[in-house]
Amino acid sequence: MKTIIVTLSLAFTSLFLNAQTEVETILETESVTVTVPVQSEEGNVVFGLYDETSFMKQPLVGLEGEIKDGKATVTFEDVKPGAYAILLFHDKNENKQMDFEPNGMPTEPYGVSNNVMSMGPPLWSDTKFEVTNEPIELCLLYTSPSPR
Repeated sequence: MKTIIVTLSLAFTSLFLNAQTEVETILETESVTVTVPVQSEEGNVVFGLYDETSFMKQPLVGLEGEIKDGKATVTFEDVKPGAYAILLFHDKNENKQMDFEPNGMPTEPYGVSNNVMSMGPPLWSDTKFEVTNEPIELCLLYTSPSPR
């Protein structure tokens, strides 16, 4: 009888310890801090954090950065390890959306992670970066749209 009780106790203890390890693994997250220099104090900068499935659609998390001393900075908290991309734009008129010309060209400055500057929309493969078990700090640049 003692052997059965000891065996059951060890089994439940083992299950409990494994469950705690799985919960700790799930909760491991990091922060991603993004800073962008801004040429104008008007408006704010809108930042979006994307994974591959949400890229160029609805961001997983969207934040607005107030412009102070020529830059805007935000921190995405509790980011799980994996591949992500950042898209941002300088929302000069504070309408919370990127504005475009009738031909599809942006009228507000924009930027992407890895500072990819391409003709046309950015590609996931060019903009992705990895979040691991260390906080990340990114300094992104943005491109100004062509003068009208």
